[in-house]
Amino acid sequence: MDDKTQALLTRIADALDRMAPPGTTAPDFTAGRLFRHDPVTGAFPVAPDYPLGLDLLVGIDSQKARFVENLTRFARGLPSNHVLLWGVRGTGKSSLSKAAFMSVVGAFPALKLVEVDRDEVAALPPLFDLLRTRGERFVVLCDDLSFEDGAAAAKALKSALEGGVAGPPENVLFVSTSNRRHLMPRDHAEGRGMIAAAEDAEEEVSVSDRFGLWIGFPPMDQAAYLAAVRSYADRFALTTPDLERRALQWAQLRGSRSGRVAWQFIRDLAGEQGVGLPT
Repeated sequence: MDDKTQALLTRIADALDRMAPPGTTAPDFTAGRLFRHDPVTGAFPVAPDYPLGLDLLVGIDSQKARFVENLTRFARGLPSNHVLLWGVRGTGKSSLSKAAFMSVVGAFPALKLVEVDRDEVAALPPLFDLLRTRGERFVVLCDDLSFEDGAAAAKALKSALEGGVAGPPENVLFVSTSNRRHLMPRDHAEGRGMIAAAEDAEEEVSVSDRFGLWIGFPPMDQAAYLAAVRSYADRFALTTPDLERRALQWAQLRGSRSGRVAWQFIRDLAGEQGVGLPT
């Protein structure tokens, strides 16, 4: 083979290499404890450890106890249920899922958390198929889930939770937070025929039934809100003679009372007094 022909073949091989899809690399779950899933590239970039301790979530003691109990069973390889954390915004649903994971993972190093975006529900079935082949145990967290795209997204999630002919992956616990108990947007029926909307609604409600454990987060009343503020203030040695009055004014300006609003007030007070807080 002459040099000219060899050079031509080399250029063709290089062009084919550039056109070929990139090879997939097995994820390295030894690199961290929390990960995000990128459905486009298939990568699992490491996320930083969640900084807030479980003890900082106040006013939701029963929710904490139930969630940690179920999570610990899963980490031990015992029967457990997929979890739907539902309720009004700002009550600690997402914080609980991550803080509880951090409180448990020290005793179970094979436990990993993978966060997925709510807009990538269709990527869950192949993700679950990948994770089922691994030796680790995975908490897959989808924050603020709702079926804005209708029944198609609901079917994808149901497929992931049921696992097809292989069954659901034994080493995956799916945790979702939502402001809606049945995961449906309020304008779900608008622009749809009555029968079509009813069928979609049935599909979506049937997905929420796949969550064996529902944990509700009701609105915070004034007493619970002030208890949260006092607890945070005591924890970080923040003092002011008019703590409750200022906390109530803060909530009034925000138009709501919740654990998130209490924490935001404490951050403002800590900044005023030059005290550092975990982010």
